[in-house]
Amino acid sequence: MKTIKQFGIVLTVALATLLSSCSGSDDGGGGGGNASLGQVKAKVAGSSFSSMEVATFAQKIVAGGTTTIIVQGSTAQGKAIQLILNGTNGQPGTFEISDDAAISAVASYTELNQSNPMNSPTWAAPYEDSGVVGSITISEISDTNVKGTFNFTGKNQNGTDTKAVTNGAFNVNFQN
Repeated sequence: MKTIKQFGIVLTVALATLLSSCSGSDDGGGGGGNASLGQVKAKVAGSSFSSMEVATFAQKIVAGGTTTIIVQGSTAQGKAIQLILNGTNGQPGTFEISDDAAISAVASYTELNQSNPMNSPTWAAPYEDSGVVGSITISEISDTNVKGTFNFTGKNQNGTDTKAVTNGAFNVNFQN
């Protein structure tokens, strides 16, 4: 089961990175907490993370009466934060990142290994027996944009170390 989860996370990050390379850029103002439009910001183990607008995207998928929201931001150095909410009602709210939450909330932080991308370290939350390790809050959502905040502690998928991702904020337009 752990291998399937790891494969799913790697596949999701790879797909999200591929999709972000095809996204367009939208102009406009607005602020999602501390994030400017087209940006994901956070502190990762105390260091600042700020995504590039061209490598930041959001998707909203509505199927079977539930909504899946994906937000990803990447830096020029190949670092990425990805947030996934699956099974929501598409409304604002706070969602726990937990191994036993009713709504599936997943967060990850990846540092690209350029010489061997499949060996890129990823710190993901939740993880086995993690309990509550963070939350994602959607403060505003429309047909075109999602804004909110997040924090989580992710565990290295290839080890035992963890990274704290704190003071996170996003303000991203949905891809068409």
